[in-house]
Amino acid sequence: MPPMTIAEKILASHSGQGDAAAGRIVNVSPDIAMSHENAGLVSKIFLEFGLDHVWDREKIVIIFDHRVPAESEKTAAGQKAVREFVKKFGIKNFYDINCGICHQVMPEKGHVRPGEVIVGTDSHTTTHGAFGAFSTGIGATEMAAVWATGKLWMKVPDSFKITITGKLPEMVFAKDVILHLIGELGSDGADYRSVEFYGDTVSGMSIPSRMVLCNLSMEMGAKNAIVPPDEKTFEWLKGRTDKSFSLVYADPDAFYEREINVEASGLVPQVACPHAVDNVKPVGEVKGVKINQALLGSCTNGRIEDLEAAARVIRGKTVHPGVRMLVIPASREVYLEAIQRGILETFVQAGAVILNPGCGPCLGAHQGLMAEGEVCISSTNRNFQGRMGSRNSSVYLASPATVAASAVKGEIADPREI
Repeated sequence: MPPMTIAEKILASHSGQGDAAAGRIVNVSPDIAMSHENAGLVSKIFLEFGLDHVWDREKIVIIFDHRVPAESEKTAAGQKAVREFVKKFGIKNFYDINCGICHQVMPEKGHVRPGEVIVGTDSHTTTHGAFGAFSTGIGATEMAAVWATGKLWMKVPDSFKITITGKLPEMVFAKDVILHLIGELGSDGADYRSVEFYGDTVSGMSIPSRMVLCNLSMEMGAKNAIVPPDEKTFEWLKGRTDKSFSLVYADPDAFYEREINVEASGLVPQVACPHAVDNVKPVGEVKGVKINQALLGSCTNGRIEDLEAAARVIRGKTVHPGVRMLVIPASREVYLEAIQRGILETFVQAGAVILNPGCGPCLGAHQGLMAEGEVCISSTNRNFQGRMGSRNSSVYLASPATVAASAVKGEIADPREI
């Protein structure tokens, strides 16, 4: 058997193939199939098949997060239809409006394990590669077929090996590392590639930080992203799942289409400027840009360590009077822990507004939208034109610490100087 990368091994094991070389088409059996509100479209397509049952009631996960609570009658009707579908077909893992963002809730509730194939009707499903899984986004029609058959054909991707070494400087985080990479490679630099992350910087990162790397790998075109599982992975999963899993690692002589090395010790805080995620500049080049809104949250940076990093910067200070600061914990679990540790109190005392767990302003759904000419600095993952309200507004992407520093200053600021 030829040497294989992690992606090749996982897809081989889930397709019954002895090997799954890059470029081959394989018929894969996913372990988990996740949808959010777009389960409404998936279920509509599924019902056209005329089936009276789904492939596996326990392997389908549906999580409401994009528009919670419902902001319109149309959304309310769509959510009602999904609830009725869940009840009719006995879907076991349904999480309603009070749980949080799908990419955070999935691992919290034990639906993500090393060595698995996870598909989701959301592009940032790549997040779950932080646990050593092959995790990727698919379309609604594809998902309806998975619900019906438990199968999905897929082309095995070529793989990139990205090695990150060196100690991260003060106020430089995983978000800065991956923004730097996206800026270097471009938005299509890893198009349909499986990205494997290695190096002492990565092994030193927490699980949430690894989730940031994998989440934003989508923004350089990756099909999926993987951090090989280790003791931190196993410790994080304790108490969250009792199902067995397989540990999959690349062969020492596996072939990589490209190998990239990053020295982290020389990095500074990064900012992705409008209107593209790969328009990345060091914070020093955009310092002083006036802002109207600062957004902390999302499936990229809404976890406890993100809220903590921002709270360290803002503690004892006040949000600038010309800035609306919005804080959105990624899940109910994060929300509760942030309350218990006094983190949310820090933000409230500083003048921030706390919103319920969900996607909110990140996709311009119903909260925190901007008017013409306004500027937001955000810890989210996309800054496309019109993403957060008016097409004539602007979004800058940065780490939670940079977002907090900017909220205090009223302009884009370097967190090392606050």
